[in-house]
Amino acid sequence: MAIRRRTYVAFDGDEDMHYFRLMKAWKTHEGSSFDLLDAHDLKQSRDTSSEETIKRSLRKRLRKSTVFALLIGRSTKFLYRFVRWEIETALKIGLPIIGVNLNGTRRHDPDLCPPILSDQLAIYVSFNAKIIEHAIDHWPDQCLELGRQGVSGPYYYNDSIYARLAL
Repeated sequence: MAIRRRTYVAFDGDEDMHYFRLMKAWKTHEGSSFDLLDAHDLKQSRDTSSEETIKRSLRKRLRKSTVFALLIGRSTKFLYRFVRWEIETALKIGLPIIGVNLNGTRRHDPDLCPPILSDQLAIYVSFNAKIIEHAIDHWPDQCLELGRQGVSGPYYYNDSIYARLAL
């Protein structure tokens, strides 16, 4: 049985919210094992809340997480106010990072990925429930081991992993 990991998901709330909602539907309808922390469901924070109040709430959620997933869409690379801050905080905390490419790419896509992640140890997958769940279940331990070895930079699963998952 896989370890239940609390997954913090960062994304462009204006452009990519429907992808996050789809992930929540996978959990509900397909029984995916991931436990998603919705950074955009801040009951105590309103549009009028200060940036620091919002970041304080996000920081609490990040600290409760065991893995960080970044949904990478067309505009993610250009988001600094919150998304870049979330990435920086995840890096400081030492959360394993999974880049989820919304364009179907299975590897690091430098044209879309925020530059702050270019040299960081992270794995990149396509947007699909099976491969995301696989990454959530396996990447944290692999990331820890690679980090101990001093390895950095982007990682990806080879085609045999996708084939084994019937993707």
